[in-house]
Amino acid sequence: MQSPLLATAGADNSEALASSFATSYPGVVAFITVVAEGGFSKAADRLGITRSAVSRCIQKLEAQVGLRLLSRTTRSISLTREGEILHARCQPSVALITEAMEDLRDLRDGPPRGRLRVSASVGFGRKVVAPLLWAFQEKYPDIEIELHLGCVASDFTSDRIDVSFLNGRLADSRIVAKRIVPMQTLVCASPAYAVRRGMPESPDALMLHDCINVRLPSGRVYEWEFKVEGGLRKLTPPSRIMFNDDGLVLEAVLQGKGIAQLGGYLICDLLREGKLLHSMPQYAPDDQGHYICYLSRQHLPSRIRVFVDHMTAAIRALDLQCAGAFSLPPED
Repeated sequence: MQSPLLATAGADNSEALASSFATSYPGVVAFITVVAEGGFSKAADRLGITRSAVSRCIQKLEAQVGLRLLSRTTRSISLTREGEILHARCQPSVALITEAMEDLRDLRDGPPRGRLRVSASVGFGRKVVAPLLWAFQEKYPDIEIELHLGCVASDFTSDRIDVSFLNGRLADSRIVAKRIVPMQTLVCASPAYAVRRGMPESPDALMLHDCINVRLPSGRVYEWEFKVEGGLRKLTPPSRIMFNDDGLVLEAVLQGKGIAQLGGYLICDLLREGKLLHSMPQYAPDDQGHYICYLSRQHLPSRIRVFVDHMTAAIRALDLQCAGAFSLPPED
């Protein structure tokens, strides 16, 4: 049997813990939001409160823990070492609580609403995703969309990405990856280049051509891929010029400056129109597929669900294939 003294002590501790949580949680939420938004004003807009209220919440939190969490200047805000520790420990929990509240609002309010952060490669984002956002926004005016190009989400939680368009499936059981279109990579050149330099007949012949390479957001140089004797061969041909944007590579190829390996979605129309020529189709690598990806959840927020459904249908309706090399994926 527990002594009355211990019972009283336990009750006091529980009350103290509850009181501490009740007073510190608003400060933690304000702190996490300021870090995520990069400033007090944007955090206030996100939370629907005044800038001064955000500042008071964080000041109260810092007073409670007895430590400075943010370094503030007139132009910037950065985390202190103590702030980094608190952010790393609290951000995932606050994200889960926020997600749960959003799920409940979805169930209560009906029409999809809220902010949607979407990522895609620069090429796919510009060519395919961005032009389709206007029709989606007209259909769902209460959803705010942020499209981040060149940002390939590897951790949807820490990167704060809701939906990502990726070439190939992520090897992560937490991620739902829905195949939307084929992803062909094709070696191409302009007719003018073909007349001037000829077209390579094998991957090794690329060493004798004016190749244009791409530096990926990760910093590494894109490796050209070929199917050789049933296996995948990767190589990086020598290049005198390199870009970090597929669009610039395509522009140079169209001008006859060189030869490149590009995504079929970028060049399918140009191939049909005869403005580009496809080289070495017999060495084309297997289709990896382009996927729309999001975190697996028991209850998917309606803003994510309607976006995935809308964009899947809209992208599949586009003619992004080249010369019938691959077939469309079956409907899920």
